[in-house]
Amino acid sequence: MTNQPITVFGEVLFDHFPDGSCVLGGAPFNVAWHLQAFAQAPRFISRVGRDPLGDAIEAAMREWNMDVSGLQRDNEHPTGSVQVMIDDGEPCYAILPAQAYDFIAADDLAEAHGGGLLYHGTLAVRHEVSRQALAALKARHRGRIFLDVNLREPWWRKDEVLRLVDDADWVKLNHHELAALQSPSPSGDIGADMHAFQASHNLEGLIVTRGDRGALAVDAAGGQVDVAPAPALQVVDTVGAGDAFAAVLLLGLNLGWDVELTLERAQSFASALVGRRGATVRESGFYQPFVASWALNR
Repeated sequence: MTNQPITVFGEVLFDHFPDGSCVLGGAPFNVAWHLQAFAQAPRFISRVGRDPLGDAIEAAMREWNMDVSGLQRDNEHPTGSVQVMIDDGEPCYAILPAQAYDFIAADDLAEAHGGGLLYHGTLAVRHEVSRQALAALKARHRGRIFLDVNLREPWWRKDEVLRLVDDADWVKLNHHELAALQSPSPSGDIGADMHAFQASHNLEGLIVTRGDRGALAVDAAGGQVDVAPAPALQVVDTVGAGDAFAAVLLLGLNLGWDVELTLERAQSFASALVGRRGATVRESGFYQPFVASWALNR
């Protein structure tokens, strides 16, 4: 199968849970990890410290057969860490400042194919250094840009996020984030709000996730698709569910699936992931039912 290249830019870190366990995470890393399992061979661009956690990330990537050419090493700043707290069944995060992923260096970006898909989020561009690196990457990119909004207090400003939205072709965010970024204030009709947001930012597509109520999408033709979550056998935690959803959205865009099929498959995969602890799964067997039923190995 010959696919267009997918470049994923942003943070990689360890999520530390209340029970003392820690799991590889960071929305862009999670997306790249899933895409690798789906035979897309993404190019992941980030930065980790020269420390044991950074070594562990590079080792995990190599073990998963991921391309490590875009993984920068930092002598001054530590590999990213986040404390995850579970509040009323939903994750909340204590995100530390001055992590290695804040200092992705534009000068260290390897030359790469400028086409295909470019995915990035909002957290890794909270610092000017990584923001400049993303700008350099976008300047030579000739394909579509997919923005995954993750508003984490206090690490975002509305005007900066909206500039990223204006640069993007596809945007994914949750219903709280749509309300926070909407101007004027939300009308209360989410479909109307989505169409207004799409039109005002000239987006090819907009996806809004709504937790246990599923997700909505509007496409360039003005069509609207609504999907409900597939039943999960057991919800262990919802950390990374949105990233699992985003990975399949990228997969569908890359393989030319229609929006309805893409959303159905994204919801199915995200529903399966919430039965596991953390945002990444290291057993390839977890992915095999999806690889087989979606004919990704042909």
